[in-house]
Amino acid sequence: MIKKIFLVLVLVIGFNNIVYSEERKCDEFKKFSMDYMKCKANSLKNKSISAGKNFAGDTKEFQKKTWSEDKKKLIEVKEKVLDK
Repeated sequence: MIKKIFLVLVLVIGFNNIVYSEERKCDEFKKFSMDYMKCKANSLKNKSISAGKNFAGDTKEFQKKTWSEDKKKLIEVKEKVLDK
């Protein structure tokens, strides 16, 4: 139980550091200035793009793995048929 609590705390602290590191770049501007708005928009855009790339990359890897397994099965069936 203590290990689970420790793991959750480590993950939360690590995640907060990542989130706050992106926001600190915009702190140098006044809150309602155009530069602040542009900074926040760019920060959000970069997070969205990286999340999309991660999702696309994970999907490609899953497809490669699944299709390679199916391809192996087809090759095995083909060999069985040709050997008879």
